[in-house]
This record gives sequence, C-alpha cells and structure tokens, in this order.
Amino acid sequence: MVLSGKEIRAQLGSNIIIDPFDESRLNPNSYNLTLHNELMVYEEVILDMRKPSRVSRVSIPEEGLVLQPGQLYLARTVERTETHNLVPMIEGRSSVGRLGLFVHVTAGFGDVGFCGYWTLEMFAVQSVRIYPNVPICQIFYHELCGEFTEYSSDKYQNNTDIQPSLLFTELNPDGFEEDDPQMKFPFGMERPR
Repeated sequence: MVLSGKEIRAQLGSNIIIDPFDESRLNPNSYNLTLHNELMVYEEVILDMRKPSRVSRVSIPEEGLVLQPGQLYLARTVERTETHNLVPMIEGRSSVGRLGLFVHVTAGFGDVGFCGYWTLEMFAVQSVRIYPNVPICQIFYHELCGEFTEYSSDKYQNNTDIQPSLLFTELNPDGFEEDDPQMKFPFGMERPR
C-alpha cells in the first residue's frame, strides 16, 4: 500500500524525515522534492561500467539553463530524506513529464533505510529550460511486508552531493592501482571502503 499525504505527515520525525519540509509540497499521496542548483555531466564519450568516469559541474542560474536532448544530466534534490520501515520511491511530476523531461532513467526505486539526497538522472526529449528550486519530482512511500534488513551501502548511503555511478567499485572488488589515471575518483571523492 502507498501512504497517503496525511500519513506521510503523521510519520514525519519517526519513519520519515524530509529536510527541509514544506507543508505546501505535500500531495494526496506523495511529497514534491525540489531541484538543487547544480548538475553534473559525464565528460567521457563512452562510459565504462568498470571504470570511474570524469565529470564536470554545471550551475543552474536563476534565469534557467537549457537542457539538450541526447545528454544525461545528473542532479540532486534540495531535500535530504531518511526512511525507516517503509520503501521510498521517486517519480517525475506529471507537469514535468509533459515537457518531455525524465527525472530518472531507471533508478526511482529506493531502499528501506536509505538516508541522503536523491541523485536524479535527467534526460530531455527536446530542449527544455530548467530552474533551481523548482519542484521536480515526488517521493512516495510503500509499506513493507516481511522481515528486512535496512539498506547499508559503502557507495551511496549518507551521501552529501550528486553521485555519479560507482558501479565500478562492485566490478573491481580488489580496487585499482593508485597511479592509474583512469582509476581516479571524480572530484577527489573518497574510495568506498
């Protein structure tokens, strides 16, 4: 079952944390999350699952930024969320989808116990101008059935920023040679332990 908006509010501070929380963004069965003012784009022409990819940052000015088709943009929510005893999920808002803007490519499914900012994988069907702090997606919550272990990840849990793919850490469990420039973490990110 999906929690109603009233139930989301009732569970704030216990099973659900949304920081900052704004009552006006509460919907009948979801809550609108907003877009942070930075994007990240991959610099590689070919992305390799086994290697970290170079990235660059792009600021979204108050007057907006035009996203181009054929380019993946990583973003994050302004809000940090924390969820216990429930399964959090995000989806694009219908008004955003009607502009041809995907806010996640396939990764809208969260895990019970996830704490952090949501990284968005944004893709535009046609050129579209975006703005910082706009309500970009909605989070909703499913009840969980059966015994479970809360999410714990060396890669993404308790993140503080946009997170590019760290799949290479799973595919290279023995790590990399430190002097290999292809194996450096973007932006001096610490290697997951």
